[in-house]
Amino acid sequence: MVALLLGSGPQSRIIADKPMPKSSQDMLRDELRPCLQDLPRDSLTALNARLLAFARDRDWEQFHSPKNLSMALAGECGELLEHFQWLTEAQSTALTPEKRQAVAHELADILIYLIRLCERLEIDPIAAAYEKIAINERRYPAHRVRGDARRADEYVDPQS
Repeated sequence: MVALLLGSGPQSRIIADKPMPKSSQDMLRDELRPCLQDLPRDSLTALNARLLAFARDRDWEQFHSPKNLSMALAGECGELLEHFQWLTEAQSTALTPEKRQAVAHELADILIYLIRLCERLEIDPIAAAYEKIAINERRYPAHRVRGDARRADEYVDPQS
């Protein structure tokens, strides 16, 4: 028997409680989809709160130092890379449904550790991303770099 709990605390609810052979993962995803639609899908704040509660409920914050989280993040990035190692460009864009789901889980692990790291360092990841985009817009003006993937320091300054 597998019971899946959505949420934590007094408002949590069981959304699946049945035998689950491995081959029923797709059925379970279909069953969960309506329940997940109620969650704020684009809220990093809500996801951060859920992750923080998850860690606190297990007394794991003591292990979530920036050093440990960044190392875990790097490890998960390595696990993501393993899925693409030795694939051609074409193969990497045409994943089987099973491989795509495995990649999605690795990406979820990466996002989870990234959000936890930001929370521990008091960094707003959205603000940091917008700031970095603005920096990159200045470093790589579209009119100068369109279709060219060199690093910023490899471009010749036209005024020199």
